[in-house]
Amino acid sequence: MNKTITIELDTGTLRLNLEPGRIPLHRLLGFAARVSSKRKFLLVSKVLGKHYPVTPKLMSWSYRALARAVLKSGIGSSSLWIGMAETATGLGYGVFEAACQQGAADALFLQTTRYHLKDNERLEFEEAHSHATDFFLYYPVQADYRKQFLSAEILVLIDDEISTGKTFLRLIKAFQAVNTQLTKVFIVSLVNFAHPDDRLALETQAGVEVEWICFRQGILHFEDRANATLDNITVNVSGNGECKQHLLAWPGRLGITTPINLGGDVIEDLYQSGLSPEFSDPRPLLVLGTGECNAPAYLLGRVLENAGFKVKIQSTTRSPIHVGNDIALVCQFEDNYQDNITNFIYNLNPEHYRDIILCHETPLGPELINRLQAWNAISARFELNQHDENHAKLHFFRP
Repeated sequence: MNKTITIELDTGTLRLNLEPGRIPLHRLLGFAARVSSKRKFLLVSKVLGKHYPVTPKLMSWSYRALARAVLKSGIGSSSLWIGMAETATGLGYGVFEAACQQGAADALFLQTTRYHLKDNERLEFEEAHSHATDFFLYYPVQADYRKQFLSAEILVLIDDEISTGKTFLRLIKAFQAVNTQLTKVFIVSLVNFAHPDDRLALETQAGVEVEWICFRQGILHFEDRANATLDNITVNVSGNGECKQHLLAWPGRLGITTPINLGGDVIEDLYQSGLSPEFSDPRPLLVLGTGECNAPAYLLGRVLENAGFKVKIQSTTRSPIHVGNDIALVCQFEDNYQDNITNFIYNLNPEHYRDIILCHETPLGPELINRLQAWNAISARFELNQHDENHAKLHFFRP
């Protein structure tokens, strides 16, 4: 029997007609009001590690479960896995990595991005409801990756939540324009609230088999409530259009075919950077990712958790959210990609953590230094090994 849940937000009333499922919804989701005239609500995931602190163990569980569901249906001999920026880039990589560990072969991972890479071919499409609507999916530069991109028979699209599926339909149609060999699409998410009519429209227009995979699903309805004070708030979320190639170290935007391994003695390197080896402090470590580059935070958090540390993972975001409901605290600061865009971290009280480690791909500029000093945090800069594409190193530094 379906169950109706009603959530009152400062921007309106959210109603979920929820289908039966094994996982209690409150373990997957919280709710908040979004600073946006296009969509005034936000589903706050409690397993994603974005707006809400999550253990690596819980994130790993979600990755494995979703990957297992895809592989159970079969992915053939050539598959392309895509994580959606900004929120689901880490989720996308995590599901891809779990699939590889469970036997997936000839799989290619890419993530969409909002950053410009000069002289790189790309597919362009929109997420109309988003705070920042332009998305790019770049063709891989490496020849064999590019060949697989243009000939993949299976497309696995991964996002944290689905409300209509229209963004995925735009991406599918853009991809089909360059790859006529596509035979099936998996649409993978933590939760799916697309209306049956929207699902049918996507399946019909895609013209290939579509399979939907998620933990919980239902139908979502939002009743807007005018609020002059909140409705007049605007936040700059548009980049300056400049090439960001020199700032981007995470390889997900141009293709990954094997899971990334962190080289070196990560724990010993952290000790030398000032992390205390004592376990007398009961508070967890917080490992923070940044924007579209949040997978390294998971990789580091998992290493720390396996070494016996209590760990929580989160990420900065440029998604503006009102305080209220499941958003208790807001910290804002300038982004580290030279876009002069306000970034946010939510529900962060530094006193709740024994130490904070900030994972980033960009060079250490003044924006990051200011954050590190404010939190007395440790920098963990991600660098890919240019001679071994599935190995990377984290360079640690405490100002």
